[in-house]
Amino acid sequence: MTGEALLLRAVERYPAKELVDVRIRAGVVTEIGPQLPSLPDELVVRGDGGALLPGLADHHLHLAAMAAAEASVDLAGVRRERLAPVFAAARTAEDGWVRAVGYDDVVHGELDRDVLDGFGGGVPVRVQHRSGALWVVNSAGLARLGEHAGVERDAAGRPTGRLWRADAWLRAAIGGRPPSLRAVGARLAAFGVTHVADATPDAGAAGVVADAVRRDELPQHVMVMAADSGPSAHPRLTVGPVKLVVADHALPDLADLTDRVRRAHADGRPVAVHCVTRTALALTLAALEAAGGVEGDRVEHCAVADPAAAKELAARGVRVVTQPTLVARRGDDYWSRVEPEDRPDLWRYGGLLRAGVRVAPSSDAPYGDPDPWTCLRAATGRRTPSGRVLGPEERVPAETVLRGLLSPLDDPGGAARRIVEGGAADLVLLDRPLAEALRAPDAGQVRGTFIGGRVVYGDLG
Repeated sequence: MTGEALLLRAVERYPAKELVDVRIRAGVVTEIGPQLPSLPDELVVRGDGGALLPGLADHHLHLAAMAAAEASVDLAGVRRERLAPVFAAARTAEDGWVRAVGYDDVVHGELDRDVLDGFGGGVPVRVQHRSGALWVVNSAGLARLGEHAGVERDAAGRPTGRLWRADAWLRAAIGGRPPSLRAVGARLAAFGVTHVADATPDAGAAGVVADAVRRDELPQHVMVMAADSGPSAHPRLTVGPVKLVVADHALPDLADLTDRVRRAHADGRPVAVHCVTRTALALTLAALEAAGGVEGDRVEHCAVADPAAAKELAARGVRVVTQPTLVARRGDDYWSRVEPEDRPDLWRYGGLLRAGVRVAPSSDAPYGDPDPWTCLRAATGRRTPSGRVLGPEERVPAETVLRGLLSPLDDPGGAARRIVEGGAADLVLLDRPLAEALRAPDAGQVRGTFIGGRVVYGDLG
């Protein structure tokens, strides 16, 4: 089914409540109105009063990591005493490595090369911390990789097997074929996601993503954020802000961070700065003060922000891209691990909006849940796995969260995209009216997803 000639009959067009018909031809919405006559060459789809929305946007995820996670051992939920048998049963991939994700230092204890060696096997093993910032490899892995500045060493100069922010080097050193992103694209389409911002900072991963778009493995519109991303000739591929990481284990000095912000701005690009602590946010705000801000500058995560910081973000026009599902997944851990004075300021959403900050929700997949309907539930409920409401004043109405999911990739938290004649047919059709869907958000309510007028999810015949 090409989806180039479609008539969607009796749909509830967002944000209006009346039922209309929507005609799509050659990837464009060509006509909107009541009881449009059908044409001989078009497929007529009964909407039955279901909501028709602009396609949803995920403003921060990691596409290549999502694909790689599918072929990895998942340690989330595995007790420490079960690690040895889990690794013993793990199979090596085509590259000869055992790859594991979801390592949690609190649950699993400290990992280094010696601990991994104790699990046996003798094959190269690499384990990713749940934050994505750290890899741990065993001795067999270190022997295969060689030297790199990101390899941590102990007091005697011996490599510990812990690699900080070394993803690009690790990928190049291991080699092998990049993972296919076809399954990732299909999964996102089933959620109604038509637009994504890939927040991976290294050019290698951005290149993998760009190639997947060109091969049509990924049907979504994709914005890449790596610093070395060049212009794209593909209509579904754009270059966004430069992703900068303020790493908590090795904070940059202010002059260095300021210089990186200035370089991005000189290239005509805003910045998207990874901040998950109070110190990282303060350093970022100081760098933006020194460099001068531009439209589109944003902070990713903003996991700890007191009211004063929120006011400064608003005053500078700095947007925040947050991840409500991380509260639902890890809220109890955040509560127990942070300093008590940080607890009232954890993962703000409602408070940032009240301060005047533009906020957009996102998933941070694979580290968060890529399902935007789960994001809606998480943002409105703020419930941790134990049932604690983490910051009840930070809860946000479902309609507000949805508007953030409908905001453009280059304007996160801005006005929601609209369905208009002459506009691109990037749409999601639900099986019920919007008000009913938002009372109990669920991905099962998605009947069909259209990108450029093409049906990329759903059996609508």
